[in-house]
Amino acid sequence: MNWDQIEGKWKQYAGKARERWGKLTDDDLQVIGGKKDQLVGKIQERYGIAREEAHKQVEEFARSFRSDETTNQQKQNDREDNTSGPQQEKAHGAGKR
Repeated sequence: MNWDQIEGKWKQYAGKARERWGKLTDDDLQVIGGKKDQLVGKIQERYGIAREEAHKQVEEFARSFRSDETTNQQKQNDREDNTSGPQQEKAHGAGKR
């Protein structure tokens, strides 16, 4: 997932950001509004860390959504595979009678 997508769905992801960085307030998250640079700056400010470290954490945060998307896509593919499997067996079994 790219950052534009995260920014577009910020209201959904702000809760996850709050879980990840508990020192960020609801007001912080609202002001940030999904802007990556603002998130990095607030993390740097609240946690007293270097900008590079804050940026690294934000990148890891974004990657976690990519992992979730991949996992969700794999689950969807598995469901589709499981759905088609028994139907194919039934079709093959019907010809044996």
